Amino acid sequence: MALFLAESPGTVQTVIGFFTRGGLFMWPLLVCSMVATTMIILRSFALREKMVLPLVIENEIERLVPGANPDRLLRIVQENPSPLARIAKVALQHLRWPRSENVEAVQTRARHEMVRLEKGLIVLEVITGIAPLLGLIGAVSGLVHVFSHLGLSSGAADTRQIALGIAEALNATVFGLSIAVPTLIAFSYFSKRVEVMSVEMETLVVDLINKCYYGRSSREVISTKSLPPVTMPPTPTPVA
Repeated sequence: MALFLAESPGTVQTVIGFFTRGGLFMWPLLVCSMVATTMIILRSFALREKMVLPLVIENEIERLVPGANPDRLLRIVQENPSPLARIAKVALQHLRWPRSENVEAVQTRARHEMVRLEKGLIVLEVITGIAPLLGLIGAVSGLVHVFSHLGLSSGAADTRQIALGIAEALNATVFGLSIAVPTLIAFSYFSKRVEVMSVEMETLVVDLINKCYYGRSSREVISTKSLPPVTMPPTPTPVA
């Protein structure tokens, strides 16, 4: 611990020196790194499986008997704030509708939930694209500054200043790439996770709708056929 504390000041000074020598474009890169870190942390919590696909709702849908009353499942989804619960609640609240209209309502709600799940991923995608470009601009700006002073000094000192200036100019490129690489990894991981969970939600909701509408058409046909025949009243005979 004492060794770590003894080395920490030197490490901090190295990091500060690396940042200050990178030029003006290190500041927007620092903002990008802070935003990317914040979004990665927030998405890590929001895209946990228990937050999107609660096990209690999955088990209840699997236990539901085809054609049975889904009142218990409706009570559970009304008290649960997960995306799966909100989609299932739409399906259960419109069971009196024809199946095609219920499916359309569920699809509309599912698209809304997908937008909520993908919230923040566009920020990671943008940072993945602009961070290397900002680093490249910072490097070019530094090189312009270095070569603008070329020839002001002579001999070995001039060569040494050019080498140091080029090394400092590349700090922005290194910083930009160090931001873009982990951000790209996080964006790819979260995008794939959203895709997998959306497929799982679709499978569960389709299974729920099939169970809720099981045998409904056949019952409607039987109830229609069981009605007594309609008899027309006798036509009155005109009085002569």
